[in-house]
Amino acid sequence: MFEKRFYYLVKFQFLGYRYHGWQKQPDVKTLHSVIDRTLKYILEGRKFKTLSAGRTDAKVSAVKSVFELFLIDKPLENFESFIKEFNNNLPQDIRILSIEQIDSNFNVIKDSKFKEYHYIFSEGEKCHPFCSPILTTILDHLNIEMMIKGANLFKGVHNFKSYCYKPSNTGVYTREIKECELIENNIYKANFFPKRSYLLKVVGKGFGRHQIRLMMGALIQLGKSEISLNYIKDSLKIESDIKIDYIAPANGLILNNIEFN
Repeated sequence: MFEKRFYYLVKFQFLGYRYHGWQKQPDVKTLHSVIDRTLKYILEGRKFKTLSAGRTDAKVSAVKSVFELFLIDKPLENFESFIKEFNNNLPQDIRILSIEQIDSNFNVIKDSKFKEYHYIFSEGEKCHPFCSPILTTILDHLNIEMMIKGANLFKGVHNFKSYCYKPSNTGVYTREIKECELIENNIYKANFFPKRSYLLKVVGKGFGRHQIRLMMGALIQLGKSEISLNYIKDSLKIESDIKIDYIAPANGLILNNIEFN
């Protein structure tokens, strides 16, 4: 018997500090497992499937992320009540923002126009423990002006193989970064934050595994004078065999926005 399917795009946000990323894994808490468990309860046994826009590292958070919801046979009748019930049954570190119906031609993985990530950090002091879910503390003093120059080098079309975790010989590593800048953080604030913190903003269509954390790792090394601007320039060349070996901690990384064609 033919099963009619209904397709929905769900926008949500989360604090990732307690989660081991999106994908379901045995014996650990993931976003996918919590969301599917909640849907199973509120949909009362109806058939469904969820698909994320991409993988998420453990401890990474999102201001706006998305997943696709597939329902079998019967559509949602009231979006407003569905969102309310969904949020009432989710833990407080996950919140549904909106839901819209889409058609079967939409692909939540391939149809993204751009993703905007932020990486938040401070330097030179030990921060309040409450900062730890979304801000990385670098105890050493960093040369921020040099890091600003380094961030600008990533903008444009480059070979990012040096910034992909365990790259293969068959992967596609030539990618374009639309924006990359390091600025003072005036977006994420709390009374327990340090007086000054910084934010790396990166915008692009897609990124390799740990790519932004490896880029941030290189900038931290640059700020410590462990590598030079020329080292970063050389790492982005087509013929580069440089391996960036410092992955910045995941807790400072936030998916700020994702837009679709």
